[in-house]
Amino acid sequence: MTRTPKLIALPLALMLAGFVAGLVVTGRLPDAGAALSAPASAPASPRATSAPVLASRAAQGTPAAAGGMPDFTKVAAEAVRGVANISSLQVVRTTNSPFSSDPFFSYFFGGDNGGELFGTHDERQLSLGSGVILSSDGYIVTNNHVVGRNVREINVILPDKRKVRGRIIGTDPMTDVALLKIDAKNLPVIPWGDSSTLQVGQWVLAIGSPFQLSQTVTLGIVSAVGRANIGLADYEDFIQTDAAINPGNSGGALINARGNVVGINTGILSESGGYQGIGFAIPSNLVRKVVDDLIKYGAVHRGSIGFIQTTAITPELAGQLGLSSTDGVLVTRMARDSQAYASGIRPGDVIRAFNGEPVKEPSDLLRHVSDARAGSTAEIALVRDGRRLTVKVNIVQGARTPQTTSQP
Repeated sequence: MTRTPKLIALPLALMLAGFVAGLVVTGRLPDAGAALSAPASAPASPRATSAPVLASRAAQGTPAAAGGMPDFTKVAAEAVRGVANISSLQVVRTTNSPFSSDPFFSYFFGGDNGGELFGTHDERQLSLGSGVILSSDGYIVTNNHVVGRNVREINVILPDKRKVRGRIIGTDPMTDVALLKIDAKNLPVIPWGDSSTLQVGQWVLAIGSPFQLSQTVTLGIVSAVGRANIGLADYEDFIQTDAAINPGNSGGALINARGNVVGINTGILSESGGYQGIGFAIPSNLVRKVVDDLIKYGAVHRGSIGFIQTTAITPELAGQLGLSSTDGVLVTRMARDSQAYASGIRPGDVIRAFNGEPVKEPSDLLRHVSDARAGSTAEIALVRDGRRLTVKVNIVQGARTPQTTSQP
């Protein structure tokens, strides 16, 4: 009789152990490891694991909203106060020809589409865009294409609904930047940000007036940096973003999560004319340099090596030239009175680097030359007939128009 309890207890212990094991496998009991890692005052739950992530976002100046997404309400509320609407009245000379849109007529009667035969008339056109307030006393930056040519009148509608007349301080078609001035005081200003610190995947907001809808804010990320060969300007070093940018956003602000201007919205890549997730902005560091020059000199000071025309090297062209790669640009034309010619560069040379910086596209050479300081000497690495050479070229003050062009 003394064995009976032991015999009964053994099966019961085995059944109990199996039951507990089943609860652990099916997830009915809490995981011991998770419970130990959770704060003592908080139960072990999936929500506890997200707390450190939200705290780190808040520490970076982007508070977290419900659901784990960043909260940009305060940033947006401040930033929209520094973005204005721009309207520019331009006068464009237009032909009276009824065949002006006919490509067949244009081919046989010249590029003016019959202007000499039918005469011309002046047509008033209105260009609409956005602008970013740079100073409390009325300096505003926008795109050059928003201002346009043959401007008769520029009006600025401020965020407080005031409408004031603007005047052009200077324009830079090469970067598509224009600087305006209005007579006003105590205007709200968005602080500058450092565009060189932008990283792909970083949150950004685009602010402007798409389709005349003022103070519109859209959210996205930085899709890429250093974009060139887009066809929007001669000097291209764009920030690409998927924040919605539409007609009327041009000249508006691209701001980071801290509320600082990191770019000026410029254009979109679209087949429909509207938003398709690919927008471009001029980096703030470039805009600041252009604006500073326009205020000081009325024009942008750039380096130049004289007229030199280059083209990108395709695989086919590399094969014809006996090159092992497509790196570099081929010199196709140049002026004999240029600094480039005086340094020893000749048509047929392949330029590989400028002051140690690689040159892979014509836009790279244009950008490096433009950024060089007038009066300095630059080293250009090139390939000629299979031989590697290095020449020194003097940098002079460039004109307002680009001195280094690309050939498609």
